[in-house]
Amino acid sequence: MVRRAARRLAGLLIAGAIFNAPVVGAELPVVELGAGMYRVEAELAHTDKARQIGLMHRTSMPAHRGMIFVFPQDARHCMWMKNTLIPLSVAFLDAEGRILNIERMLPRTQDSHCAADRARYALEMNADWFSSRKIAVGERIRGVERLPAGR
Repeated sequence: MVRRAARRLAGLLIAGAIFNAPVVGAELPVVELGAGMYRVEAELAHTDKARQIGLMHRTSMPAHRGMIFVFPQDARHCMWMKNTLIPLSVAFLDAEGRILNIERMLPRTQDSHCAADRARYALEMNADWFSSRKIAVGERIRGVERLPAGR
């Protein structure tokens, strides 16, 4: 009886640790986007929970990989880097996928990085990904028209 109770308590403690642990690399759908001549595999963050977690707690990300945030409405959305361990660049996009502005974001900061105008999407990539590929304001990210609506 004591052993069974001890095993049950251990199971509950383990389950509690698992469910309260930060979500690292949570399985999100991956979509294909295009920027200039480059292909991007972007994890899809189109729900409140996925947008809140974003790329937090990750220690690395492949060069061709990123995260696309889909918002339910056009607005001057802002991003920050609390609990994000890797430097990122974010491109804010309008409803057609045109880049409004690109911001470089430092890890573990709470500085706000905001869209220059009303944005529907934000594409996060490794720091300087856009500049090193000469992807600039005004260019269009292909594939956003196939994304599900933000919710």
